[in-house]
Amino acid sequence: MSEVYSSGEWRPKPGEEDAFVEAWSEFARWASGMPGAGDVRLVRDLSEPDRFVSFAPWESMEAMRAWKGSPEFPERMGRIQAHVAEFTPTELELVRSLKAGSEAPG
Repeated sequence: MSEVYSSGEWRPKPGEEDAFVEAWSEFARWASGMPGAGDVRLVRDLSEPDRFVSFAPWESMEAMRAWKGSPEFPERMGRIQAHVAEFTPTELELVRSLKAGSEAPG
């Protein structure tokens, strides 16, 4: 079984960054309680402060798709989208992982 992740790149409307973060946080509290969800994170780009990236691991593709297919998903996502100028969602699969301090294969 492969590791899968949901991710999104967000650009809030100018002046709505705080409202976006609050709406995203409410959404993340809900998402993190879904079956198969892992820790949900939102980070801000230090070189482009209007760019945010969200990231969440899922125990399976089925769990992630069930979350996205839930009846509540569109309405809850809409609360975030109200504060967003651009959004790009992505579904990711882990290809390789190295532990801190490990050497690259030779």
